[in-house]
Amino acid sequence: MPRSQQDLPAAAECLIFVSRQPVSAPRLAAHLEVAPDEIPAIIDELAERLGDHGVYIVEIAGGYSLATRPEYAPLVQAFLEPPPERLSVQALETLAIIAYRQPITRPEIDEVRGVNSSSVIQTLLEKNLIRLTGRKDAPGRPFLLETTPDFLSAFGLKDLDELPQLPELQIPQAAQQLSTSERLSTSPASSLPRSENGGASDNEEDEEPSADLSAD
Repeated sequence: MPRSQQDLPAAAECLIFVSRQPVSAPRLAAHLEVAPDEIPAIIDELAERLGDHGVYIVEIAGGYSLATRPEYAPLVQAFLEPPPERLSVQALETLAIIAYRQPITRPEIDEVRGVNSSSVIQTLLEKNLIRLTGRKDAPGRPFLLETTPDFLSAFGLKDLDELPQLPELQIPQAAQQLSTSERLSTSPASSLPRSENGGASDNEEDEEPSADLSAD
């Protein structure tokens, strides 16, 4: 059937439904065989059709996704097992530092927090909330860290501009502004050499860090 004869909002709903990641407008346009500037109208019509349905269309992480309506969150949460995963205070604090100061190195994070952050950074890497984005042109060539599209999805953000605006970066305040989603990504972490760094660590970081993010 020619695309022009298809119900485009329904077709878009199918593509968004089966995708594990938010679907960008250019990708939707390519598969629906329409001009990219037609996508907003198609999405608006789909949103109108979903009306009082239990799911609705959301724009997050640079694309479109289907989500359950907030008023049904307790029902959905009770239905899903195991219970929603939560980030520790240390992980939220570290994630807030990275979100507001990215790209940033692990030594710079340690300087802000006052403790060795290797283990908690490894946890965030394993959950695919942060990623490596090259090395800083500085002694030791430390790795640079930044947030991922999964971070945006987990916290329901369209882009980084939607982060709460703070007059000055106060990490405890920034960490409180971030709230965990019901489910977080568990993508495998990048393979990195083990750390030989010492220093104080969080209660969460009793084990030997599995990645040296300061240098090779």
